[in-house]
Amino acid sequence: MQLCFVLMPFGIKTGPDGRTINFDTVYEQLIKPAIAAAGLEPIRADHEEAGGFIQKPMFEALLLCEFAVADLSNANPNVFYELGIRHAVRPWSTVPIMAEGGRLPIDVDALKTVFYQIGSNGAPSPDKLETTRNVIAGMLREAKSGSLKDSPIYQLIDYYPQPQLDHEKADIFRNRVKYSREVKDKLAEARQQSVEALASVEEHLGSIEDVESGVVIDLMLSYRSRKAFSQMIQLIEKMSPALRQTVMVQEQYALALNREKQPDKAESVLLELIKKRGPTSETYGILGRVYKDQWEAALKAGDEFLAQGILDKAIEAYLKGFEADWRDAYPGVNAVTLMELHDPPDPRRMDLIPVVRYSVERRISKGAPDYWDYATLLELAMLASDQQKAFAALSSSLAAIREIFEPDTTARNLRLIVEAKGKRGELQPWMEKVVEKLAERAKA
Repeated sequence: MQLCFVLMPFGIKTGPDGRTINFDTVYEQLIKPAIAAAGLEPIRADHEEAGGFIQKPMFEALLLCEFAVADLSNANPNVFYELGIRHAVRPWSTVPIMAEGGRLPIDVDALKTVFYQIGSNGAPSPDKLETTRNVIAGMLREAKSGSLKDSPIYQLIDYYPQPQLDHEKADIFRNRVKYSREVKDKLAEARQQSVEALASVEEHLGSIEDVESGVVIDLMLSYRSRKAFSQMIQLIEKMSPALRQTVMVQEQYALALNREKQPDKAESVLLELIKKRGPTSETYGILGRVYKDQWEAALKAGDEFLAQGILDKAIEAYLKGFEADWRDAYPGVNAVTLMELHDPPDPRRMDLIPVVRYSVERRISKGAPDYWDYATLLELAMLASDQQKAFAALSSSLAAIREIFEPDTTARNLRLIVEAKGKRGELQPWMEKVVEKLAERAKA
């Protein structure tokens, strides 16, 4: 079956107009079924998992896939870069689509574009979903007939030569796509079994530097899901230099180093990453976690003066993370929690709590909440000693767990709150029950 490459953003993104689109849902409900209806096999790049790393398979897909669909919504720069490459090498077979209400840049305004409707939850509106699928499928069928020349370069410059692409390379690429999918299926199965099962898959991959980046990232995250942090470190240190230096991999490297009791090295990796690539909520969030763990260790060692200094560093790291992206409530809720644990409690928390709550409630209202959203509400409810809201958030959190490290992390945070409230005589029995429920799931 011929391949159709999908150029589009990933996850939930908010555009310049403030509108939020769940691109994963757009892919599953609109684009993927339309491609299948046209008798094609969809493939979607996963390079964004590695922090926007432009990898060889992505270029090959742009060059060698016979057909493509490009979602131009929100004017995503990566998508437009990829579209430019595609138009330079393929006279036809690229179908542009866009969410209604958006505006195409003037350079591509003349493209025959399919517009789709987005509902209030960021997903495709069901009103015209089937009709829009049929339109996209129809344009792909027209492209298969060779009658749709969509590249402005080939339309306007008749002397521009079309590259002659090697059909043998296209066949090799198809086989590699099939192989990558098979490996990812094996990883998904091994992830449910054991660390040893994952290590067996890794062994069969051979030299990690030569393995497709998406597979390597999947393996790394699979190790993380099993709390196999030493294996994560070993895997990252075997990656190709280009993949190893991406933001996402460096962040995960620091996370694993910290969990393997190497906080100084983890801190060094994160500070260097911030210096080179700038602040992000994720990078500062992990740095805050490094300091928080050091703070707990200092407390256990009985060094209260050192603990106080490290606690201040953790609070400031989380604050900088929240300031880097107010939409990411994770560093915000951690900052608030540590402010509560400060002796005396940091008064800034009272101004910050409503902002954090609004941030997470805003995300949940967009229709694609995950575990961390509900865990954040749970933590805020515990801080406010609100049993009703805490139990509601606990139920939602338990139902949204994807990996066992998630409830373990939340339980650790809540234990700190319980201890602090106990010292101040504010502890209520139901609070310990919440922590116990999360701890039970973390052991599952």
